[in-house]
Amino acid sequence: MHLLVILLLLPTLSLSSHLPSRPTLLLEHDFPDPSITRDLTGTFHAFATASGPINIQGAVSLSPHGPWTRLSHDILPSPGPWASSANTWAPDVRVISPGRYVLYYSGQVAANTSFHCIGVATASVITGPYTAMDEPFACPLEQGGAIDPSGFFDERTGRRYVVYKVDGNAIGNGGYCNNGVEPVRQTPIVVQEVEVEDGVTKVGAPNEVLDRGQEDGPLVEAPSLFSVGTTRLGGGGYVMLYSNHCWDSAGYTVSWATAGAITGPWRKRGVLIGTGDWNLTAPGGATVGEGMDGWMVFHADCVFGRCMFGVRFVVDGGAMSVG
Repeated sequence: MHLLVILLLLPTLSLSSHLPSRPTLLLEHDFPDPSITRDLTGTFHAFATASGPINIQGAVSLSPHGPWTRLSHDILPSPGPWASSANTWAPDVRVISPGRYVLYYSGQVAANTSFHCIGVATASVITGPYTAMDEPFACPLEQGGAIDPSGFFDERTGRRYVVYKVDGNAIGNGGYCNNGVEPVRQTPIVVQEVEVEDGVTKVGAPNEVLDRGQEDGPLVEAPSLFSVGTTRLGGGGYVMLYSNHCWDSAGYTVSWATAGAITGPWRKRGVLIGTGDWNLTAPGGATVGEGMDGWMVFHADCVFGRCMFGVRFVVDGGAMSVG
């Protein structure tokens, strides 16, 4: 078993012993930036970046470990009047209440296709079709726009958040991922609280909580939050999975950071999965679904493009391990 261990002083997450000890290829299809959600019936759903004519892809399974069946229809037939119907990225679906599902996504700005902004859409059925709101949720064009949204419900506090990346490299000066030439732009990770009841209405101002450093190359992106030690388990803190370097390079990773509060301060802990681990190339875009103790999904290069993989993880006393 390939075991990657990094020190972390957080409580234990339980893990089923029957899970595979190495990443599992879950879908033999181009399925980038996957997110995973369990509906109220216990069925599992995955969503991914556009492929071909479909804006948002979907897949379904009775188990997060598979087998997964890719859906044939478009989860988001229209990304909204502000967005083009092309290059719709990084979807994340959250169950708000029975009959209310919210889809967060990165939509290409129709008025200037150099930029993306965060969109929100809702549906009464988890597999859609979702109806997009008329205006973007977050669109800081002067900072490069925004991408890679992910929802999070904090069981410890009963509050709900959306975390995303300000896409500073979209206005970079060229080079590596368009942000390798000085002056290098910042690409902060932002947390925005939203109303618990609808998952859309903003509460207060957005907070920048993490940013690129020298070790991250041109960017940090693809944030996803989960908690360790909810009130159900006692004690605890928060973990953020994120990626750095460029998505189409061998430097892309699944990395992680920790904090005692959602708004930080966040401390980077290093790389969890990188190129060469289990013969993977450019792993990134990892997500842990709510209530999915010890299992994450992510993408890595494959013959089909970027395929969805799954892997177990453990937070145990002083260490976090994957595989």
